[in-house]
Amino acid sequence: MSGDYAARRLAAIKEAAFAVLAEKGYKAASMLEIARRAKASNETLYKWFGNKQALFAALVEDNAREARELLEAALAEGGDPLDTLSRLGPILLAVVTGEKAVALNRAAAGDVFETATLGRTIADNGRETILPLLVSLFERMARDGSLAVADPGEAAETFINLLIGDLQIRRVIGVAQMPNQSEMTARGARAVAQIRLIFDPDRR
Repeated sequence: MSGDYAARRLAAIKEAAFAVLAEKGYKAASMLEIARRAKASNETLYKWFGNKQALFAALVEDNAREARELLEAALAEGGDPLDTLSRLGPILLAVVTGEKAVALNRAAAGDVFETATLGRTIADNGRETILPLLVSLFERMARDGSLAVADPGEAAETFINLLIGDLQIRRVIGVAQMPNQSEMTARGARAVAQIRLIFDPDRR
C-alpha cells in the first residue's frame, strides 16, 4: 500500500468517524458503521486503531494539532504581543467552538462511564498544550512592559475565561450556535480590552 493511498484511506476513515459521531453520538458510533461510511473493512479499522476509543483519541490529537499549529503560527509572526493576542482570540474561539471540537467533547462525556480516557486525552492535547503558548505570550508582555503581569499563568487563564466563558459548554449541550467570524472577532476584542484594563501598567 503506497503512502499516499494509505494517507487518503486514513483521512476517509477519520472523516467518516466524525460524521458518524455527529449523527449518532458516541455510544451508537460503531466501528462497523464507520468502516461502511469510509468504504473500508472493519478489520482495517481494528488493525490501525485497535478499538473505538483509540480511533476517537486519534481524532482528538488531530484536532489539537491543528489548533496548536494555528496558534504557533500566530505567535511566530512576532510583532506587538497585544496585537498577537487580538489575532489569537478568534482563532482559539473557532477551534474550541467548532463542530469537531463539540463532537469530541460530547464523545468524552459519553465515555465517562466506559473507559474515561477521552476526557483525559482532550485535556492533555487541548488546554494543557495551548495554555503554555498563551503563557509564553504573557511572559513577553511582562518583559516589554505592555502589561503589568506578575503571574503569566494567571493572566493566560484570565484571558481564556474572558474569551470563552461558558460558550464552549453551551455549544456542547446544544444551546448555542457556533459564533460567526464577526462575532468571534468582537468577542476576542472585548477579551483583549478587558485584559488591558485588568493588567494596565499605568494603574500599578
